[in-house]
Amino acid sequence: VFSTDRIIAMSFPSSGKQSFYRNPIKEVARFLDTKHPDHYKVYNLCSEKGYDPKYFHYRVERIFIDDHNVPALQDMLKFTGSVREWMSQDEKNVVAIHCKGGKGR
Repeated sequence: VFSTDRIIAMSFPSSGKQSFYRNPIKEVARFLDTKHPDHYKVYNLCSEKGYDPKYFHYRVERIFIDDHNVPALQDMLKFTGSVREWMSQDEKNVVAIHCKGGKGR
């Protein structure tokens, strides 16, 4: 996990067997709800898989970027515009960004 004051970069929030070697989704939700209640938005940059957004109170946006590929300019503009809008709404707002492993995209 990489973190600044308002940006969290992490690996995929997982369940089942994958939660043994990736972030368990319930623990990620607990952390965000405890440290940043009502002030976080999760960005899933993983095109390969998703999860139920209810864990994060439906504050999840998905940008489909294939692993080991450069994202389309349109997708990057959509992502950066959304982050900018969310962050400008409240100085307490943070973003949690992930792909599969937490470093590739």
